[in-house]
Amino acid sequence: MQTDTLIDTLVADRQRTAPETGPSWLLLALVAAALAGLVFFTAIGVRPDFAGALQTVRFDFKFVVTGLLAVTAIVTMRAFSHPGEPLRRLWWLALPAGVMLAAVLAELIALPSDTWRAYLVGSNALMCLTAIPSMGAPALIVFLWALRRQAPTRPALAGGLAGLAAAAVAAIFYAAQCTDDSPLFVAVWYPLAASALVATGALLGWRLLRW
Repeated sequence: MQTDTLIDTLVADRQRTAPETGPSWLLLALVAAALAGLVFFTAIGVRPDFAGALQTVRFDFKFVVTGLLAVTAIVTMRAFSHPGEPLRRLWWLALPAGVMLAAVLAELIALPSDTWRAYLVGSNALMCLTAIPSMGAPALIVFLWALRRQAPTRPALAGGLAGLAAAAVAAIFYAAQCTDDSPLFVAVWYPLAASALVATGALLGWRLLRW
């Protein structure tokens, strides 16, 4: 049987069957979070002023946007773990991107223009670029393992989404340590840190998830 014929058969079969339930993916997300948390609490830990920082909007916003990204990335990854999913599913990722953009615009309005650069550069860029990939690596392994048990027809895309989901889970924890709370910093350095896992996931997906 040719690959295209097999894919069409799987798509048709999936359309005839009831959709799978989500507990297994929820369990995988919890395992990924546990692994990222283990690395975080073992090697990094929360910032000294964590309790006080929780009273500020900027600090709390980091958990909102990273949590939203984690949810949408995992849901999108789950969708593309099956054959026949349309690319329009990627629009789900526009939700956290839109929230982040709105926060950046609000920050630019609230801050004097001569302070923008300082808030954007911050003081923990290097830590951000290394901590998120390090904490997210075990989560990426978990998600790729799960995708290997499915039938993605876009292996690089599925792997890239696994990397994005892993980075988002790691970013939730890293936000508790990072003292740069400005959306300007989060919008630049968090995605740059995530890009390492996205690229790694896409490469591994292309190699490991192909039929």
